[in-house]
Amino acid sequence: MNAPRTGRVQSVDRAAALLRAVADTAPAGVPVADLAVATGLNRATAWRLLATLEDNGLVERDPTGRYVLGHGIARLSGAVAVDGLVRRVHPILERLCASTGETADLAVVRSTGLTYVDEVAPSTVMTANWLGRHVPLHATSSGKTWLAWLAPAELESMLTDQLARYTDTTITEVEPLRRELVAIRNRGFGTCTGEFEDRLYGVSAPVFDGPRPIAVVSIWGPRDRLTPDRFADLGDHAMSAARDIQAALGTSPLATSPLATSPLGRLPEAP
Repeated sequence: MNAPRTGRVQSVDRAAALLRAVADTAPAGVPVADLAVATGLNRATAWRLLATLEDNGLVERDPTGRYVLGHGIARLSGAVAVDGLVRRVHPILERLCASTGETADLAVVRSTGLTYVDEVAPSTVMTANWLGRHVPLHATSSGKTWLAWLAPAELESMLTDQLARYTDTTITEVEPLRRELVAIRNRGFGTCTGEFEDRLYGVSAPVFDGPRPIAVVSIWGPRDRLTPDRFADLGDHAMSAARDIQAALGTSPLATSPLATSPLGRLPEAP
């Protein structure tokens, strides 16, 4: 058992909690009273900490007095290296690849979407390399999985009236995509049936920090081997790997949040 950490600074913990709470509502923003409730702080303490964060460019107040993330966050996130994350997660991807016989990938959330940062492929299988690639969010299992857990305003900002078509199975209209995102939330993982590259099928599961994903773990392969009848089993593997990654990173999902509600709801239960 790991010994408990010592030397923690309470004000830093509180400021970090406020930043996470503001991020959970991006880009809509949130008033200080709601932030105080979400973080368990009294309003005066929350206000003082937010004023300090604002002075450092980490949060901003919009004209209505709601707090949003500041430009300083973008500068910090752009400097984040993924080497440490990859070192922690790579053994999990290796196990996932070995247990499924398919390629396992990890994509991390960036300001404009997802970037693939690690990949493990079976030694006997020739596969495309996705490292460093940005892919369409509406046409991949990883992208749809990320979209499915976004807050309503953020989801709206990511959608356009006409979505680009890549193959015959690409979802190109917003309403069918919304229904797909609801289904993803219900079952806990996303799927792709050749929607970006017609020969590649896959499944993906979210890695959470709070109520929103910070990364997505994927399993994918050629359609003649990774067939839809395997989706349920592979989805279970992906979700298990996502939980292992959360444990390795010290993050966890929140079942409920005072600030974040389900953007899409749940489908009605079958009778």
